[in-house]
Amino acid sequence: MSDLPVAVIGAGPQGMAAAAHLLEHGLEPLVLESGQSPAAAVSEWGHVRLFSAWPELIDQASARLLEPTGWTAPQEGYPTGAQWVQDYLAPLAKVLGGRVRCDARVTAVSRKGRDRLVDADRAAQPFTIHMIDSAGRESRVQARAVIDASGSWRVPNPAGADGVPALGERAAADLITYQVPDRAEPARYAGRHVVVLGAGDSAFNALHELVQIAEQHPDTRITWAIRRVVSEGTFGGGAADELPQRGALGQRAKQAVESGAVELVTGFRTAEVRRTGEQLVLIDEDGRELPAADAVVALTGFRPDLSFLSEMRLDLDPILEAPRRVAAEIDPNIHSCGSVQATGAADLAQPEPDLYLVGMKSYGRAPTFLALTGYEQVRSVVAKLAGDHEGAARVELELPDTGVCGGAGDFDAPESTGGGCCAPAPEPQLISIGRAPADA
Repeated sequence: MSDLPVAVIGAGPQGMAAAAHLLEHGLEPLVLESGQSPAAAVSEWGHVRLFSAWPELIDQASARLLEPTGWTAPQEGYPTGAQWVQDYLAPLAKVLGGRVRCDARVTAVSRKGRDRLVDADRAAQPFTIHMIDSAGRESRVQARAVIDASGSWRVPNPAGADGVPALGERAAADLITYQVPDRAEPARYAGRHVVVLGAGDSAFNALHELVQIAEQHPDTRITWAIRRVVSEGTFGGGAADELPQRGALGQRAKQAVESGAVELVTGFRTAEVRRTGEQLVLIDEDGRELPAADAVVALTGFRPDLSFLSEMRLDLDPILEAPRRVAAEIDPNIHSCGSVQATGAADLAQPEPDLYLVGMKSYGRAPTFLALTGYEQVRSVVAKLAGDHEGAARVELELPDTGVCGGAGDFDAPESTGGGCCAPAPEPQLISIGRAPADA
């Protein structure tokens, strides 16, 4: 199979970084992207500013590939998604050229002439990657190895608290978005009541955008509904976060609640979305209702699309749907104590030889992935595929601490502030719900 390429699924930051590393090792990549252009997913949240600085967003092999073109790596500041594409990812895609094939959605990965059940001579057969384009045309290519960097952007978690769409959620799809609002396009939210669901960085970004809209359109009302009570970790790590802009995200959300710009509702687990004309009423598992909303922003996380890997032999954690060796480090039920160990080829390998899950997809349903993590992953994986076992085993990354410690805690205890994996749970920090008085 030495004449076959290594198939990389996804032309996002990690997918194209994998291609750069493959070229540096003398291996030929074929990057398959479902979107109409490279980094299509990043472009969809182009208005969102990253909390990682420029040096943390550039893969070193990719930089080495770009430098002969006259490209200079940005050094300062925190780009938006659109700037990340414009100043780094689009130039990288241009250098990779025809090795990136867009409008090629992968529908299945298998072994030539072997379904999942067949052992005989399995590892000696090339992978077959089945694709379909936007016109419905099907095609197939063969590969010596597969690096799945397809991410999880296309599979957002539903609003329903039990992991499946709430009753009525599908029927109300035109009034629900699963992406961060853009203050530059306020029409959907200005002067209306907006409910935000979720308690992670995406929700913090959504609140920031909506507060900006509300400042220009004072009739805008923002309700933020989260599933747990307020605790020390609700608003992130603050000043203790080694990525300062990540810490600042949560602090802005806290300030918005304390000022009354955002109304916080805790312990709300969505069970039903009831439509009344052009408004939605969210109902929780105990029958509590939120005031009718004109728009709902559901940012409850993402999950990996494993459907096209159904013929592959996988060893995934049953909770996170991440590679089993990675899961223990990132499981939010156990801890969120800042830095985790960098993950490499040995952690990402599957029972299917030469198949690797990398990037956001390697974290399954866990929300704590960083670009730095993915770049280290693909460096190690490509070294392994190239036969550089020493390079594959080497760790070249120390991840920044989040400043947050504590796991999920007791799920139903209203006084719970998070389980302990590093230190005793902190005392609750309760924040008043509702708007501040006019003279406050």
